[in-house]
Amino acid sequence: MGLGAPRILTRALFFGLIACTLGHAMCPVDVLVVKGRVEHPPDNATVRVQLVYPGNLGGDSGEATSVDVNFTVPVGTFREKCDRRPETVIVTLVGRDPAHEYDRVSLELARDFKKTDSNTYRLKSEIVLKGSR
Repeated sequence: MGLGAPRILTRALFFGLIACTLGHAMCPVDVLVVKGRVEHPPDNATVRVQLVYPGNLGGDSGEATSVDVNFTVPVGTFREKCDRRPETVIVTLVGRDPAHEYDRVSLELARDFKKTDSNTYRLKSEIVLKGSR
């Protein structure tokens, strides 16, 4: 009887591991990449990318700090096939004071992005943000 318990525990762990592996394979983590440039970038500019989900719910975000002219911001960890898929991507250019917003662009995932491999979305064309003049 004492030898049966380890065997049952081993089987339970084995099947649990298989279930977790299959669940992860069905729910890959996707990455979204926003590339662009800033015209007349302010000092210490930051580009922020915010994913917005159905129901206007904010989600994952990323940023590039000390932006000069060109920027690339990757945002990851959304699971498109399982529990959520962003609808809108909001890109903002802010200065040293985060409350000071220079420019904002709203993009639609379905219209403005393309899936370039099994887990990466990229903009179809680079965006241009306008800073100070």
